[in-house]
Amino acid sequence: MTAPEATSDTPATPEPKPAVTSWRDSFAVYLQPRVLIVLLLGFSSGLPLALSGSTLQVWMKEAGVDLGTIGLLALIGTPYTLKFLWAPLVDALHVPLFTQVFGRRRGWLLLSQLVLMATILVLAVADPARSPWFAAFAALLVATASSTQDIVVDAFRVESLPESEQAAGMASYVAAYRVGMLVSTAGALFIVSGVESAGLARPSAWMWGYVVMAALVVIGIVTALAATEPAQSKGAEAATHAQNAAERVLHAALGAFSEFLSRKDAFAALAFVVLFKFTDAFSGTMTAPFVIDIGFSKVDYAAIVKGVGLAATLIGGFAGGFVARRYSLATSLWIGGVLQAIANLSFSWLAHVGVDQWALALAITAENFTSAIGTVIFVAYLSALCRNPLHTATQYALLTALAAVGRTYLSSGAGYVAKAVGWQMFFVICVLVAIPSLILLAWLQRRGHFDELGPVRV
Repeated sequence: MTAPEATSDTPATPEPKPAVTSWRDSFAVYLQPRVLIVLLLGFSSGLPLALSGSTLQVWMKEAGVDLGTIGLLALIGTPYTLKFLWAPLVDALHVPLFTQVFGRRRGWLLLSQLVLMATILVLAVADPARSPWFAAFAALLVATASSTQDIVVDAFRVESLPESEQAAGMASYVAAYRVGMLVSTAGALFIVSGVESAGLARPSAWMWGYVVMAALVVIGIVTALAATEPAQSKGAEAATHAQNAAERVLHAALGAFSEFLSRKDAFAALAFVVLFKFTDAFSGTMTAPFVIDIGFSKVDYAAIVKGVGLAATLIGGFAGGFVARRYSLATSLWIGGVLQAIANLSFSWLAHVGVDQWALALAITAENFTSAIGTVIFVAYLSALCRNPLHTATQYALLTALAAVGRTYLSSGAGYVAKAVGWQMFFVICVLVAIPSLILLAWLQRRGHFDELGPVRV
């Protein structure tokens, strides 16, 4: 599925002008059965993240675990970064019985969800006060099962949704993912507090809180059972049926990389993947210190940055879906890229205004709303890059790992920049760091990169 090379003297075929999409049509796509399936799988993917992260940290703090050990819990998130290493196994190997009964993608999906439920139950019976390292090991198992589920869900979403439903599916996925995270943070803490106030000891309250979270994995299991195997996955399974397991794994691992790198301007596309969300990552790293430093309280941060910010993110996700359906992929990326960069100026304005809850709410709304638009369109682009069903999971896991480079590594020096130039100028710089990605976007568009992806109507 390698795109043909375009000669320099052949003009690129212009992108087809998309048909005008009404608000009614844009809303109706979210009610399609395939999109609703992806929405529920998004909840299933978002649910376990905090159980091995922030919620576990609160549990360990209440159990009296020292701060040094709690700080090391950040390493538990390693499977989410390295999941592309075992993605070829998900692409290539058949799960005994599961694959025969449910199919290639649904079989792996059900297996990962059953393992996820079991590992959450193991974590539920752990006692951080007596054995914090066993609890950390159980949390690592949860993170591994959760990241494996993410691999399968991403591949399932890309393969099962037609072009016209990709952006709507991603917007639904992002919204439900956030709701799942909210349930496993605020929801889990509410359950623990309620059980504890009913008279149970604190360790038992935490155990039942995690047991309830394990029970909620059933939502994903029922969704997987109700879904149908993607046609692309069935075709890929038939194409590799004659190969043995080792051959399929090798083909998935090597084919995913060679097929992508053989494309025209592959390295420029990879650089664009790394840089497109860098403006968000660079500013987002310093949002919490900025809000506290200019004089807002922790209550302001929790209520406005987290509460109002979540609502703006959900609305922005669906707005991004509308933009991506209405315009071509390249145009949508321009809209998302420019908006998410300019929104950083709202923080420069907030630094000038000072402590004002309404100003903070406005700035957070602008930043989260535009960031969500950019995220939905960007992931639609990543999905368009992964169209070979023989190794969808491997390619998508690799691309998301590259996208995390900006968030994890390139933005690590943001604090030093803020300290050197002050908050107002720092967020101006956050706008400027978006320029390289926009230059790459213009260059790729001129080179016909988006035309080679096919008539992508996300």
